[in-house]
Amino acid sequence: MTVPDLTPLPDLIPAPAVASSPEVRPGSRADRMSYPRSVDVLRDLAEAHGVCVRPVTLRRTDTHTGQTEVIEVPCGARLAAKCKPCAERGRRLRIQQIREGWHLDTEPTVPVRRPGEDVLSLVRLRAHLEFERAEAERAAQWDQLPDLDTAIVEVEDALSRTGLRGHLTPPDRKAEERKKRSTKRRQDTPELPRLPVDARTVGRAYAGRAGRVHRPSMLVTLTLGSYGPVHSVRRRGAYLVPCECGSRHGERDELLGTPIDASSYDYRRAALDAIHFARVMDRWWQNLRRAAGWNVQYAGAVEMQRRLAPHAHFAVRGTLPRRLLRQVAAATYHQVWWPHFDELVYTVDGPPVWEPDRDAYVDPKTQMPLRTWGEALDGLEQPDAQPAYTARLGTIDPREIKGVEAGGRDTERCIRYVTKYLTKDLGDHAAPRGEAQRAHLDRLHAELSVLPCSPSCANWLLYGVQPDGAKAGLVPGRCKGKVHQRDTPGFTGRRVLISRQWSGKTLADHRADNRAWVKAIVAGAVDGEDQDQDDARPDPADGSKRYRFELARPGDPDVPPVEHRLLRAISTRIRWRAALAKARQEPPGPVSAIQDPGSAARAA
Repeated sequence: MTVPDLTPLPDLIPAPAVASSPEVRPGSRADRMSYPRSVDVLRDLAEAHGVCVRPVTLRRTDTHTGQTEVIEVPCGARLAAKCKPCAERGRRLRIQQIREGWHLDTEPTVPVRRPGEDVLSLVRLRAHLEFERAEAERAAQWDQLPDLDTAIVEVEDALSRTGLRGHLTPPDRKAEERKKRSTKRRQDTPELPRLPVDARTVGRAYAGRAGRVHRPSMLVTLTLGSYGPVHSVRRRGAYLVPCECGSRHGERDELLGTPIDASSYDYRRAALDAIHFARVMDRWWQNLRRAAGWNVQYAGAVEMQRRLAPHAHFAVRGTLPRRLLRQVAAATYHQVWWPHFDELVYTVDGPPVWEPDRDAYVDPKTQMPLRTWGEALDGLEQPDAQPAYTARLGTIDPREIKGVEAGGRDTERCIRYVTKYLTKDLGDHAAPRGEAQRAHLDRLHAELSVLPCSPSCANWLLYGVQPDGAKAGLVPGRCKGKVHQRDTPGFTGRRVLISRQWSGKTLADHRADNRAWVKAIVAGAVDGEDQDQDDARPDPADGSKRYRFELARPGDPDVPPVEHRLLRAISTRIRWRAALAKARQEPPGPVSAIQDPGSAARAA
């Protein structure tokens, strides 16, 4: 048997064996149980080399040649509890995205192509059809309308296949009129300056000494207001200062984040603010852009505080006056125009029941149907109507606003500060560590379990209102929305929030840049069969036309066991990294696939 030469590959020198504990008799059951399990060793080794531990097997068929092969695609999990390598890869990609867009000195614009003659001819045909339809309506030739509508649909389908963005005309001619609410600001909220919003997204540059140009940016933390005093760590320099309770708390104290007086803590407002926190943040950025007068760009992530209230860290391109940031935060609010849900009409144990004959929920005692969602909204059309709830952002602590210089020593540290919890679930890093924190979570979760999270939430039945689109089987108190789950206490929405013009690229664009740079560096050093797992992803530009994909089951004859696939993937990754390291020591030539090749290597 010929053994291949593996000397160029790293990690092939065996480590010395670890001796058993002297207290354990060799060959005993305790001695055997002290050795690690093979499945755990394989998983740990795969995670150490960045190999997906839950690869998805796809069967790819080439429609041109008829060849079929089984490929593997990473699962793409975002949480480390599911797949640590994929989660870390996604976090590194977010770090690269924030790094490339934070201190841009030019606008991240994408040149728009001029329409071709094929597009213009279709638009001209669409214009003629619209003219003919209007003439047919004017002449009351109703028999011609179906044929004209069919031709219009065919032309618009052809336009959509050309890549034309948006709709040439509104999609529905008989769209229902949208109910409008007053946009007049509340009288109990401070006024905000309103300037014409300039289209620029790049912050101001400042001239320094010796002709040096400074283009600083900011790190801002948005935090909800207080619902009552909580136990917290207070420092004065290197010394601990007593909390409001009179005691000093360390970093691992089980009382941190819990209310000092649970009876006076406003759990209902805390739950409602958490539910509508995403909309409050959207309103904050709208107000900030109007007050600043330019299109401020941001990239950040939502985290959970120890008191179980969501807050967000944002990297902001450019600088703004701190006084303006605090003013906008104090004046930011979101009004919830839902039916009022101040008091419970029914209990979870005695909710309304579904009546199939009436196709509605009825009172269990009087058998009278509940108000429908439309009827409940009609009450909000009165001139003196008030919103069901008003969520406010509050004020920003001046210590939560930090200026960051481009290329400074704090840049990388701030980026990792923003993305440090992306691989964890929202409630994992604020998981209760003691009875006090567990009781605090129970009280908040009990409040969230009976509050409505959306117009279609089943909890509306507890307040005497049928949800929007009511149907049989709704159980109040057991809504499946993320708001009501114990591991995501109250927050709903996206964890990562990045504005559209942050870097001018999506995650797919950054991932493609990294692959192009790696392929250019390696330049054929790795065999075609030993490709990285990411290269097995279907190419959207060609795969939809040439290749046909289907899910391959683990029990299919052509699908090897997952252990064999993991072993081969580990070897592939080791060979690939060895070839990349060798190619970087002796680069074949200048490569400029992306702006920062080092970031591509880190993301790989």
